[in-house]
Amino acid sequence: MSCCDLAAAGQLGKAGIMASDCEPALNQAESRNPTLERYLGALREAKNDSEQFAALLLVTKAVKAGDIDAKTRRRIFDAVGFTFPNRLLTTKEAPDGCPDHVLRALGVALLACFCSDPELAGHPQVLNKIPILSTFLTARGDPDDAARRSMIDDTYQCLTAVAGTPRGPRHLIAGGTVSALCQAYLGHGYGFDQALALLVGLLAAAETQCWKEAEPDLLAVLRGLSEDFQKAEDASKFELCQLLPLFLPPTTVPSECLRDLQAGLARILGSKLSSWQRNPALKLAARLAHACGSDWIPAGSSGSKFLALLVNLACVEVRLALEETGTEVKEDVVTACYALMELGIQECTRCEQSLLKEPQKVQLVSIMKEAIGAVIHHLQQVGPEKQKEPFVFASVRILGAWLAEETSSLRKEVCQLLPFLVRYAKTLYEEAEEANDLSQQVATLAISPTAPGPTWPGDALRLLLPGWCHLTVEDGPREILIKEGAPSLLCKYFLQQWELTSPGHDTSVLPDSVEIGLQTCCHIFLNLVVTAPGLIKRDACFTSLMNTLMTSLPALVQQSGRLLLAANVATLGLLMARLLSTSPALQGTPASRGFFAAAILFLSQSHVARATPGSEQAVLALSPDYEGVWADLQELWFLGMQAFTGCVPLLPWLAPAALRSRWPQELLQLLGSVSPNSVKPEMVAAYQGVLVELARANRLCREAMRLQAGEETASHYRMAALEQCLSEP
Repeated sequence: MSCCDLAAAGQLGKAGIMASDCEPALNQAESRNPTLERYLGALREAKNDSEQFAALLLVTKAVKAGDIDAKTRRRIFDAVGFTFPNRLLTTKEAPDGCPDHVLRALGVALLACFCSDPELAGHPQVLNKIPILSTFLTARGDPDDAARRSMIDDTYQCLTAVAGTPRGPRHLIAGGTVSALCQAYLGHGYGFDQALALLVGLLAAAETQCWKEAEPDLLAVLRGLSEDFQKAEDASKFELCQLLPLFLPPTTVPSECLRDLQAGLARILGSKLSSWQRNPALKLAARLAHACGSDWIPAGSSGSKFLALLVNLACVEVRLALEETGTEVKEDVVTACYALMELGIQECTRCEQSLLKEPQKVQLVSIMKEAIGAVIHHLQQVGPEKQKEPFVFASVRILGAWLAEETSSLRKEVCQLLPFLVRYAKTLYEEAEEANDLSQQVATLAISPTAPGPTWPGDALRLLLPGWCHLTVEDGPREILIKEGAPSLLCKYFLQQWELTSPGHDTSVLPDSVEIGLQTCCHIFLNLVVTAPGLIKRDACFTSLMNTLMTSLPALVQQSGRLLLAANVATLGLLMARLLSTSPALQGTPASRGFFAAAILFLSQSHVARATPGSEQAVLALSPDYEGVWADLQELWFLGMQAFTGCVPLLPWLAPAALRSRWPQELLQLLGSVSPNSVKPEMVAAYQGVLVELARANRLCREAMRLQAGEETASHYRMAALEQCLSEP
């Protein structure tokens, strides 16, 4: 058989490819073409390669491309099978006068024909050809050779068909296809545009696996796309805006790519554009903000102007979308603008190394205030039937980010919206799985199909906690929150989140947001303890909360790296114990004794005596565990000391328990071993408060303090109240 005959037989694959757009009735096709049936019979009965070649050629001549439907292709496959194409793909000897790739081209053409059937596209005999097919994409040869081009087209046809099967992307990634596609695209040879299209599909379907298997190659593509984007002067730059988010890695984006992307976006957004041109650019900028924060924006005047432009455009887009009634909101664009507004909020509140100058911050805060007003207006229109929509979740998220930093402006509007926010948070809390799904939908809506980068919090309540922490300090908002049942909801939420940190759960895999959320809840409860003590006494949810705090603190104080959370739990528990001192749970029960022992451990281990070179006396210094977090911890520590002092006269068993722990003795010993000049006045006051109450509450405590040179120490530190107390019988 001649080389020309082989090429003609290869047209069968083309027939199969084109036939995907045609759906003629099989019975009609068969009745019109009895010759095809005869040739198919010859194909089935072929005894060797030559006879199969001949039969394939006859079938090709007998069938017009438009006459092959799915069932006919399947019958051709039943006649040929996989054995013959397999040999064509692996043979290394071509007939005389034929290029060596002709046989492989025919094998690929047959596979392309078969892969038009989705069932065959996922067949193991097709899947195991993926490594071979991938090599064809980067094989060298004459770029003008029609047969080679045909083989490349057929190869993409096969790989695309496999990618469309349920498990196809996984097999393609494992078979090295991602790297081959990257190399084919970077080589800009024939079919490189098909390589890019297939890469986009694989990244959308299995981004993490793609990056795991082919990170260097994908980064090379990203570099090429970023450079093209930076240089583009035509409409291609808008198409690249839509492609580039898919090629941003889940880890660090190369600095040269960030530089090119920022430069390209600056040119686009600095021009007058229609919405179809501007929106993809805003979405790309949002994706970069989500993944990199502000690190992709250069420092200096150009960077600050660019950031201000980004936030300004985002705010204008939000207002136009949400203030106008009767217009359809482009939710994906507005949600991307929310991400840019979050970036603006972060930079406006950053004290050090901010990209923005103070006048720019003032201007942007004013602009963002107007956009937040539009968000509040939109949320006020949301009915119960829309509460589970991703865009509502995104709108609550940006409002939560604003309230975390600013509650004084728009106070009236925020107070009017608070009942909705409490109901919304409660609805999503009670359906936690749906809340987490909403978070993922928001990420998809705003950023990319897989939304790499920092994890978005998975529930609405966590988004609102920082703002509510500020609002519970103010009388008006606090009354609304209490009236709407927010404290009870917060207690339930705290207990549910606390379960995630309890023994039996791997806390190392928990996102930081869980612990931060617990700390913020503690701050809200502390505000309520101080401003609404009656609520703590009468609401049963706080009794449950107190029980959890008591049983949890002993284990928590022993865990390294969780000192700040332990400080919050200890201080909150001590303050609540003063209000709930008549509760049976606090009358010397094992849980209450364990809690106060753990609280004493937290309070007593904050400071140590530290020797100083050239001095005979040591100085009072922070213990190593407390040094790194003292700036965040000290207010809680002083409040905890004050609360413990208040608990001593209310709980008669507490002073003897403190004595058994040897805290008063060790405290006096510590003060006696350091220079009084090294102890700050506020520390002296805190220590004296505890020692005086313990001495007043229990005779044995007084005696133990006297034995520890308590009167002398009190005199050295001018602790008049302690000195007087110890001088009494």
